[in-house]
Amino acid sequence: MEESELFSDVVVVGAGNAALTAALAAREVAAQVLVLEKAPYEERGGNSRFTGGIVRFVHGGLEDILPLVPDLTDADIARLDVEPYPADTYMDDIMRLSEGKADPALTRVLVEHSYQTVRWMQSLGVQFELYQTAVRQGGRLFFPAGAVIQFWSGGPGLTQRLFRAAEGRGIYVVYNAAVIDLLTAPDGRVQGVRAQTPEGLMDIHAGAVILACGGFEASAERRVRYLGEEWEKVIVRGTQHNTGELLDRLEALHAQLGGHLNGAHAVPVDAASPAVGDLNLGDLTARLSYPLGIMVNRDARRFIDEGMDFKSYSYTVMGPAILRQPGGIAYQIFDQQTVERLEARYGSGSPPAIAETIEALAEQLGLNAEALVRTVQGYNSAVQDGTFNPAIKDGKRTQGIEPAKTNWALRLERPPFVAYGVRCGITFTYGGVMVNDAAQVMHRNGTPIPGLYAAGEITGGIFYHNYPSGAGLMLGAVFGRIAGTKAAAFALGA
Repeated sequence: MEESELFSDVVVVGAGNAALTAALAAREVAAQVLVLEKAPYEERGGNSRFTGGIVRFVHGGLEDILPLVPDLTDADIARLDVEPYPADTYMDDIMRLSEGKADPALTRVLVEHSYQTVRWMQSLGVQFELYQTAVRQGGRLFFPAGAVIQFWSGGPGLTQRLFRAAEGRGIYVVYNAAVIDLLTAPDGRVQGVRAQTPEGLMDIHAGAVILACGGFEASAERRVRYLGEEWEKVIVRGTQHNTGELLDRLEALHAQLGGHLNGAHAVPVDAASPAVGDLNLGDLTARLSYPLGIMVNRDARRFIDEGMDFKSYSYTVMGPAILRQPGGIAYQIFDQQTVERLEARYGSGSPPAIAETIEALAEQLGLNAEALVRTVQGYNSAVQDGTFNPAIKDGKRTQGIEPAKTNWALRLERPPFVAYGVRCGITFTYGGVMVNDAAQVMHRNGTPIPGLYAAGEITGGIFYHNYPSGAGLMLGAVFGRIAGTKAAAFALGA
């Protein structure tokens, strides 16, 4: 096949949050920018399009939040309970959840650039709204630390606004364009990409290349290679196009791969979720109200502390825990004390089992009735008295059983009982190519690879084991903006 050749100052690979913020930042430096999107137009936007849209950033309280949601009324504002989220707390959250493994320098960049990046995105036309699953208690809205704002209309709203901004600034996007190789000069500088496009195989030369094309979560082969055999048939929550082929090419270029390569962001999802993300469902398949009840496996046994922390700090622990259970399935069980507090998305997807007795609930779920009754009775007997308060870590716990439930432990005693089947759904992978604080891809020898930048889920170094909700979108935007600015300056010789 005859190859065609093109040139752009900056080529961006991918078209989600990280890629489009990179493209927009590069364009601000006056660079010519070309975006190559592997997906067709109808599926554009990467994993960003599937997200609920929460974004975690440093703020000093309401005075920093209100400029992002200027349409709130005085009555709305009076109901808000928003604590400041300082930089040290954000740093501590990531370091704690990563078990101390997050790169401190990269984490500091994420944290210190978070609020200014959100305001910059707002200047591009991106809109925001209050976090839709805040806790309603006593006529007020309580927000978990750092989880106050989400992108308007979630991931679809975010990507819609970013694409609109890109198109309005003359950034050209090519769809069905799979990048299969990187073009390099004899001195190791990256000077373009080779892409399979609708017009055929093309060499696209560039002053700089930014990789922002996601992780490898949609590749069964790479999941097995990096995460383990149990991940082969896991549900993929997001785009089917994040398959990680460029990681192999980056290894061949002696780029440094690292971070938590055998770890992933994975959460409880409707057991009947499609095998890969469906844009008509978006993030509606997530089942994250587990702190309000208990979870049991196919043997009718509890297997994890459902109240270990707020869901924004624990939901990515729950997915892998479910995957490790017999058959990779679990059941979230609630009673009438909490069922009205379940997230609205529980109303989508497969219907719950509902029964007046635990025995009847077990029969509907296909579980051993005696075993489930024993589990519930043991749990109920272990629940300590105290005041239930979902707005705080209330310490209302169990005593004398393993695993304990350390917060929000209510006896299951008010029928009808309600149960939802859940499985593990993978969102993105934690490891990838390593970058420095200027978003330059690092060589194994510890030096940057000239002309090559990366941002978003293709990178590693910050997320290990667990993850505070909203930090992923923030990471993509912060390093996308840095990558775009630095790559454009490099390409233009500035």
